[in-house]
Formats: sequence, structure tokens, C-alpha cells
Amino acid sequence: MKNRIITPLLIALLLPMIGFAQNPIVQTYFTADPAPMVYNGTVYVYTSHDEDSTVNNFFTMYDWRCYSSKDMVNWTDHGAVASLKNFTWMNKTNGAWAPQCIERNGKFYLYVPIHGEGIAVLVSDSPTGPFSDPIGKRLVDSDHIWQDIDPTVAFDDKGQAYLYWGNPGLWYVKLNEDMVSYDKTVGDNGIVSIEMTPEAFGSKEGRDGKPRTTYTEGPWFYKRNNLYYMVYAAEGIPEYISYSTAPSAEGPWTYKGQIMERADHLAFTNHAGIIDFNGNSYIFYHDQALSKGQGFKRSVSVEQFSYNADGTIPLIEPTKEGVKKSVSNLKPFQKVEAETIAWSEGVKTTSDNRTGIYVTNIDDGDYIKVRSVDFGKGAKKFEVRAAVMDGGEIEIRLDDKDGLLLGTCEIPNTGDINAWKTFSAKVNKQKGIHDLYFVFRGGDGELFKLDYWKFK
Repeated sequence: MKNRIITPLLIALLLPMIGFAQNPIVQTYFTADPAPMVYNGTVYVYTSHDEDSTVNNFFTMYDWRCYSSKDMVNWTDHGAVASLKNFTWMNKTNGAWAPQCIERNGKFYLYVPIHGEGIAVLVSDSPTGPFSDPIGKRLVDSDHIWQDIDPTVAFDDKGQAYLYWGNPGLWYVKLNEDMVSYDKTVGDNGIVSIEMTPEAFGSKEGRDGKPRTTYTEGPWFYKRNNLYYMVYAAEGIPEYISYSTAPSAEGPWTYKGQIMERADHLAFTNHAGIIDFNGNSYIFYHDQALSKGQGFKRSVSVEQFSYNADGTIPLIEPTKEGVKKSVSNLKPFQKVEAETIAWSEGVKTTSDNRTGIYVTNIDDGDYIKVRSVDFGKGAKKFEVRAAVMDGGEIEIRLDDKDGLLLGTCEIPNTGDINAWKTFSAKVNKQKGIHDLYFVFRGGDGELFKLDYWKFK
């Protein structure tokens, strides 16, 4: 019996809404600390990764993952794009915490905190890696490395890159043009400490009864129109999401209030990332819905929202439905990676050097949902590349797990689980835009692995 992320009890609780669920956006792994980046018409979300098995009842995190979408409802898994193994200068085996990636001059810079080792940087020629260590040491050279977590980076109007970070304080450096070093002539050897005042970050009563600012950790720094925003996890444990704004990248900051209040399915931590994409605004965050309340096994979710006319951010409700409308439709007449998923149950993803990322752990009754698929004038044939284990079949359905059956693709047992082959089936012609479901049927064992699919 495989270890399913979605437990039978949780499925029973979610059944009334499963057809509408979009959150969390990844069901194949536990993901946290989302850092969205818009590049070349695609949203890339970099996440930390909570392991399925928690060690010592604490965050168990070894690598960083990446997911992408062109429509905000289907997410393609690019696997672990970096890990603690990238850094030969330290011996940490745990602590791959909240990352953020940014592009400059065709290079992609991934800023990562290593718990207890400070902030490091990786670089790649592609948003999905492979990433490598360009400097062979931590990037931020401070004497408070245990507080050096949650880096966030953005440019000002003149192209100056600022890297902010910190718990419970907030610091920044002005990155040099190379993005892997910083100006040492400002602040304390290049590190500037932000004054944590009630005017800048609000006020609440601390556990010792004394007032303190609401800022806790997880800053997300960005510019929109004429304002700079600092969104952050607030008010200790459990964490809310609040924000401040400033007229410049260096402040002064003014507290504006809460963005997201505490909800039962949210984790005791939170970490937000905000972007504009195709004329819409989105906030990413994490919750503990898939793990049924386990705060060390979190999952990334997203909501669409609209700014107020004056640039302030409204209070946003975390929902199970998530993004209700795609910004574009998926084209099924070209190769679609099987790991492109809106919602799934039971399956996992993995990779190898020859095939890349693929879907595995497929048992009888599991399924994958793909949203907003544009069949145009209709399809006649379905093709899928699979490696067979016990064998089975794929039911191709529309709009619901038990919806209209377009056809069934047989995946017979070929006796070689390492041989990838193309299988096909005729399908009933159906026009228009639909949600597409692949429902997997077979015996008691693992049925097959899937690489990609397409219609003709």
C-alpha cells in the first residue's frame, strides 16, 4: 500500500468540493514558501520542499523545487532544481528554507537560505536549472547567520537590485551588477538594518507583555506602480500575512495592515509571494490542507485578487477553490508533459537522466485533472508515452472524474518497466473547452509510468 499524501479521511472531507478544488496547486509533494517569478509569458514558482517523513518533529527540507504555468490553473513539475548538495563549503544535510529567483541579463539567480548557515546564491542559464554555486561560500557575510533566512530580491527604477531578508529583524544589501556580491560601502560592511518601529510594521503585545512590531519573517519585496511593497509573515505563531509600503526601495516603510488572516487549514507558519500576470494579480501562500493539519508538511496555494484604487491590498480569503478562471487554454494537439496537473489524487512525480520528469506511483482509481483544455473542432485519437509495470488502462473523461467517457487507452503489460513506448486509442469527437480527466484503472499493483500525452 503506497503512502498517499491525501488520506482516505481527508478525501471524504473534500469530496463535496473535489471537482472545484484548485488549492493546493501541487498534490504530488509537500511544498512551501512559494516564490513566483514571471518570465517570458510563464509563471515559475520556486518552493521549498517538506519531506513526506519528518525528522525530529521539525522542518525536514533538503532541496528546492520549481513549477510553471502559462494559464494559472495547470502546473508543470520541473522537479528539484537545486539542493543542499550544491554547496560543497558546508556540511548541512537539512535546512533548505524559503528561496527566491530573479532574472538579470539572461541569467537566473536563486537566493536560498540554509538554516544555520546564512544566505547563499546559485545561478543558471535557465529558470529550471541546473543551478550551480558561483562563489563557493555564503553570500551574506553577517554575524547573525541563524537569523539570515527568507531572502527576497527586486529591482528599483534605476535597475539597482536589493536583497532583503530576516527573522525577527529585517536587513538588506545593495547587490552589485553581478548579482553574486554586494556593495560593502553602505551600512555595516554593506548590511543595512531596518528600524523596526510601530509606524513601519505595526504593533502588537509580545509574549512578555511588551509591545513589538508585527513583523516576524518571510518578507516579499516588490515594486508596483509608484509604490514599494514589503509583504511578510506577521504576529508570531500562528502567522498572519501583513504588509507595509514605501516611496523608495530603502523606505521609509509605513504599516498598512493585514492581507490574510489566520484560517483553520493554514499552517502555523506562512510565506507569501505576489505577482501580476496577464492583467491579473495573484498571491501565493502555503497551508497544511493536504497533510491534514501537520504544520511541518505544507502545500502551496494561490488566490487571485485586485488592488484597491489607491494601491492598497484588500483582505484576501484563503480558499480551496483558488483561481477560478484560467488566463489561457491548454492546447492538447501538441505534446503535453504528463506532470502538467491542475489536480491529482494518489500519483507522484520523479525523474531520471534519460526521461526527465514523469508521473509515477499510479494505482487503480488514481486520476489526473487538467483544466481548460481547448479541443477546438474535436479530436479523433489519443496518444500517451508510458513505461509499463503491471499494466492497466486510462479512461479519458470530460469535466468530471465520472464525466463523459471519450475513450479508453489500453496500456498492456510489456514486461519491461524501463522501456518507454507509445500507446494510442480512438476517442469520440468532442468540441470546445473542457476539463480533462485521466482516470487510471487496473489491478492491485502499480500500473505504469507516464511521460507525456497528446491528441490528434
